[in-house]
Amino acid sequence: MKRGLSFAPGEFYHLYSRGTDKREIFLEKYDFDRFAKFLYIANNPSPVTLREMPPNAFNLVRDDTLIDIGGYCLMPNHFHLLVREKTDGNISKFMRKLLTSHSRYFNKKYRRTGTLFESKFKAKHADEDNYLKYLFAYIHLNPVKLIDSKWKEHGIKDIEKTKDYLAKYEHSSYLDYINMGREREKILNRKAFPDYFETTRSFQAMLENWLNYKNLDF
Repeated sequence: MKRGLSFAPGEFYHLYSRGTDKREIFLEKYDFDRFAKFLYIANNPSPVTLREMPPNAFNLVRDDTLIDIGGYCLMPNHFHLLVREKTDGNISKFMRKLLTSHSRYFNKKYRRTGTLFESKFKAKHADEDNYLKYLFAYIHLNPVKLIDSKWKEHGIKDIEKTKDYLAKYEHSSYLDYINMGREREKILNRKAFPDYFETTRSFQAMLENWLNYKNLDF
């Protein structure tokens, strides 16, 4: 995999991928839900063979995990992951399983052919503490663009409405950081990441601080 970046065990990375030509890669709720389940199932050193997604996917027993996942957000035409490499080569193995499975599922369901994702997935090394903490905000605030595409430039007009929208957006780990008690919390291994947020309130306060800024380079 040639991307000018090697993945080192113990290090943190922001991974992201977008649909080719910016096309949507999730067209309905089930597409989002299936991908979230596969974030859990694919994070397993053993091969994964599925004819259909089991309804109890989050109860499947895994011998181990390939990587540690600290946060994620699924958007209609792209997704973000915050991960930690555990063993050399595991990020690449995990992403290959994830993208291949979703591409096959999507193309079969919607009767299309060809590449679904734009080239190889992209990655950035979170090599500084401030940058890693920033990524928790960046990833979890992505859905705000769906209700206000220019919020970074002109700021948020209604903070409470925006916070309410985030609290209802199911397709990210935001709900797990505010302790909603979902099965999807099993996707995460928060213990493998720095404990920036000692309480739910501290996590929400961090995001609210970002929402109050204008002209964000975000």
